[in-house]
Amino acid sequence: MIKPTSKVPELKLPLINDTQWSLYDQDSKTFTMLVFYRGLHCPVCKNYLEALTKKLKDFSDKGVHLIAISSDSEERAKKAGEEWNIPELPVGYDLPIETAREWGLYVSKKTSDKEPDEFSEPGLFLIRPDNTLYASAIQTMPFARPNWDDILNAIDYVTKNDYPARGGE
Repeated sequence: MIKPTSKVPELKLPLINDTQWSLYDQDSKTFTMLVFYRGLHCPVCKNYLEALTKKLKDFSDKGVHLIAISSDSEERAKKAGEEWNIPELPVGYDLPIETAREWGLYVSKKTSDKEPDEFSEPGLFLIRPDNTLYASAIQTMPFARPNWDDILNAIDYVTKNDYPARGGE
C-alpha cells in the first residue's frame, strides 16, 4: 500500500487516442488524479466516467490533470471510448495486474463471459506535483465511489487552507 506523502511509482500507459501517457510527465498545478475503473464490462464504471467527463472543465480550472485507467485490452478500451459518452476523457489501458496490486488496488477474476480473466477494482488517487500521494480511495467492488463534486470541493479546501495529507502514519 502506498502511504500519503510517499512517492508513487512511475506509471506509463497507452491512451485510446493512440498517444502515450506518463505520470511523471504531468505538470499539474495542484494534483494529477488517477481514476482506476474496472473496464468495458462495468455499467457502473460507464456512468461514473460519463459523470466525470461532464466535470472535466471544473477539474482543469482547479489545475488538476486526470486520467481514467483500466486493465482492459486496447480493443476493449477503445470500444468503451466509442460507446460511452467520454469523448474528451484521457483513457489509459493495458494496466498490468501486478502494477494494479503495486498501487494497492483489489483484483478480481471473471465471473461472466463479459469480463476479462482478471481486472482491477476501482480506485482514485490524488497525486501532488512532486509525485507524492496526497489521498486515495480504493474499493473492492464497483459501488460507493467518491462523488465528483465532493472531490472538487475537497480540492478547493485543500488548496485554500494548505491542508496536509493525512493517514501517512
